[in-house]
Amino acid sequence: MKNFKIVWLYATICCVLLCGCARTSPQPEKAAELPRLEKRGDVTQLIVDGKPFLVLAGELHNSSSSSTAYMQTIWQTLKTTGLNTVLAVVAWEQVEPEEGVFDFSVLDDLIRDARTNGMKLAVLWFGSWKNGISSYQPAWVKKDVTRFPLIKTKSGASLNILSTMGEQTQQADVKAYAAMMRHIRETDTDRTVIMVQIENEVGVQGDTRDYHPDAAAKFKSAVPEALMNYLVANKEGLLPEQRTAWDKAGGKTSGTWEEVFGVGDYTDELFMAWSYATYMNAIAEAGKTEYPLPVFVNAWIVQPQDKHPGDYPSGGPQAQNHDIWRAGAPSIDMLCPDIYLPDFPSILKLYSRSGNPVFIPESSAGIYGAANAVYAIGEMGAIGYSPFGIESRGYVSSTTGIVSANDAIRDVNPLTFAYGQLSLMSQKILEHQAKGSIRAAWLRDANPAIPETTLTLGKYKIKVELRKTRNSIAVPSVGYALVMMEADDEYVVMGNDVDVTFEPVDGAHVAGLAKVQEGDFVNDEWVAERWLNGDEIQLRYDLLEAQKINQSGQGLRFRGNNSKLQKVWLYEY
Repeated sequence: MKNFKIVWLYATICCVLLCGCARTSPQPEKAAELPRLEKRGDVTQLIVDGKPFLVLAGELHNSSSSSTAYMQTIWQTLKTTGLNTVLAVVAWEQVEPEEGVFDFSVLDDLIRDARTNGMKLAVLWFGSWKNGISSYQPAWVKKDVTRFPLIKTKSGASLNILSTMGEQTQQADVKAYAAMMRHIRETDTDRTVIMVQIENEVGVQGDTRDYHPDAAAKFKSAVPEALMNYLVANKEGLLPEQRTAWDKAGGKTSGTWEEVFGVGDYTDELFMAWSYATYMNAIAEAGKTEYPLPVFVNAWIVQPQDKHPGDYPSGGPQAQNHDIWRAGAPSIDMLCPDIYLPDFPSILKLYSRSGNPVFIPESSAGIYGAANAVYAIGEMGAIGYSPFGIESRGYVSSTTGIVSANDAIRDVNPLTFAYGQLSLMSQKILEHQAKGSIRAAWLRDANPAIPETTLTLGKYKIKVELRKTRNSIAVPSVGYALVMMEADDEYVVMGNDVDVTFEPVDGAHVAGLAKVQEGDFVNDEWVAERWLNGDEIQLRYDLLEAQKINQSGQGLRFRGNNSKLQKVWLYEY
């Protein structure tokens, strides 16, 4: 009995100690939420760390991220640009230098350094293709053209482009990409990586389609049932390019590619679009099985001088091919344009049709980039914007850290300044995107000439006019404005080289400016600086003429990169 009491006492003490330890031991931190896309109102937004995130990004040159040592000279530059996200290449040739042997050290360093510098990372997977060409695959893939076949031209020549007909090529790309996504899941516990691009500007260069024997056989075979079923089910909502080609050929629901879509270059392009989409969907699907981050692809858009598919990469995710890509690649979330042409708004509208989420992974910098970013985010509900070659665009300013409107730096890079303002009010922007209470204007004096535009928001028409002179000298100019409606008679405006006036929608009254403040958002709260009046808001003195168009002669004046935000309270008389 004595021994039993001792054992019982010992067990009781152990139990108490263990319970005490269980109560006082620190619990592991909850992992950050997985980045995802979410429909909010009429727009799709990127959710990061549990809340909407505005991607103010920059893409590195293709080779910059291949060296950790080289990148050490770059990160400080990136920090001074106002970026919150970096788009960086991870190349198949580095990840899998020998078949089945994976090395993620460069990726690990990118994630670590992005995190250290307070940025998010979008990984660009350069596997089978980059700019329609194959050069980022490992040497063991390049050297074995039997196992990993190349595209053939109509004349029988081989191009330096991996064929979508290569089943082993696809399997190898899938395996490497899935391994990378598994590695990110296992190591990136704080969710530094927020989305992934698969391949880059894919499509056949130099010919309308692939004439590899396997491709030729498939082209002469029946259009895949999965594609026909999709087209039939979504017939009324198809894009006009796709619907016109189908109807013109007779609207058949079965047959070969030429029987269903007709004989011509566009049919060749549709065939390649299905081939690339299904190939890349297998990659995206395998990656999402490992780690379901948002996935996008980018398009080399059609250029003015292009006459046929093949002048631009045939079969890529260009706007005219979106229906085919949606049918063939449901695991790809966004079909994104790389826009370097001058008419940014018109092109972007083509890529936002049918609910396609808006993101621009490559575009211009400088004042053009600033205008593009503001327009995309404010008018098109974009999740973000990213100029290419961000590290060599001369973005470093005389300050450190994010350049805010409070710095009032006249010589700061225009994109840096715009990013600074957008960053300060990013949560406000995201709220207004979801509510549909935000608009933006993109203006240019030539090519194309859009010197003014009128936006309707709430009770008012908002006219945005490009400033015609700078320091009394006429200069080529780009201007922009972003307008958020805070209440019925209350608006916040961001602008550059524009004048902004207001007119009641009903046309029966004149809009007056009750109060105008210059200021900033701090922690989503408006902080006023100057109260603007007099010369700062008087745009014209021909008051009778202004009254004829229901204006008071007063408005908001924005002049160059030192223009701060302005908040206006309106009244009618």
